[in-house]
Amino acid sequence: MHRSYLFIPGNHPAMLQNADIFGADAVIFDLEDAVSITEKDSARQLMKAYFETIKKPNFSIYVRINALTSSLGAIDLNMVMNEIVEGIVLPKATVNDIKMLSKLLDTFENARRIKKKTVIIPIIETAKAVFEIGQIAQLPRVSALLLGAEDLTGDMEIERTKQGIEIEYPRAKIAFACKAFEIEAIDTPFTDVTDDEGLEKDALHAKSLGMNAKCAIHPNQLESINRTFTPSQTAIDEALRIVKADEDAQKHHRGVFSLNGKMVDKPVVDRAKKLLIKAKHFGMLGEEYEK
Repeated sequence: MHRSYLFIPGNHPAMLQNADIFGADAVIFDLEDAVSITEKDSARQLMKAYFETIKKPNFSIYVRINALTSSLGAIDLNMVMNEIVEGIVLPKATVNDIKMLSKLLDTFENARRIKKKTVIIPIIETAKAVFEIGQIAQLPRVSALLLGAEDLTGDMEIERTKQGIEIEYPRAKIAFACKAFEIEAIDTPFTDVTDDEGLEKDALHAKSLGMNAKCAIHPNQLESINRTFTPSQTAIDEALRIVKADEDAQKHHRGVFSLNGKMVDKPVVDRAKKLLIKAKHFGMLGEEYEK
C-alpha cells in the first residue's frame, strides 16, 4: 500500500544516495526516459553498485526499464534483477509485452534463486493500452497500473493541460479496473514542480476518481502527495464512530442504523473499515485497532 512513487534518474548518484530521506513510499529508479542513450550503460552500472551496497531500505524499490521492443529492456533486467527490487515498471505496456516480461522474470528468478515474485507495474501510456486496461489489470504479477499522461496525450495527438480534462477517461478506467482486481491505481505525475497549488488540486481530483497513489518527479512534491492520499483525521474520527455504532447495532441485530441524523448501512460501514485499514497502515491509528 503506497501513496507516493518518486521517479529518480538512474544516472543521478546524489539522488540515489539520498533516496531514503525524501519521504516517498516507493522509489522508481528510471533507466528509460530520464537517461539519455549515451548514459544508459553508466546508469546501469550505477544502479548495480547501488543495489549491492544499500541496506534494508525504508521504501519500496522499483526500476523503470526500457521497452522490451528494443534490446535495451533485456539488458536493463540483466543488470538490476535481485532480491531488493520489488518490481519492474514497464513503459508503453501492452498485454503481450507484460506476458513477455513475466517470462523473462521467471527466467531471472530461477537462475539467480530469487525467492520472491518480482511484480510488474505497467505504464498505461498508449491508446492501445487504454483499450487493454481490463485485461492488463488481471495479468499475473501486475500489482498496480500507472497512468502515463504525457506519452498518452502525445499518442492521441491532443494537448496536455493542467486541468487534465483530456485524461479523465483513462484516469477513471484505470481506477475502476484496479478496484475491481484489488491492485493499486497510480496517477500520472504533475509536471510543474513550481506549482504547489496546482499539484494539490490535481492530486485531490485524482483521489476523487479512485486513484490511491500518485507519482512525483521531484522530492518537493512528496509532502503534498502523501498528505492528500493519507486519510484526514476528520475522516478517521468519522470512520471510527461508524464502526463503533455498527458494532452496537450488530449486538441488537440491526443491519441499518442512524448516526448523527444519517442512515448508515453496510456499504457505508465497509467504506469506513477500508479507510481505517489504510489509516493504520500509514501510522494514523494506535495498535489497539486490529480490523
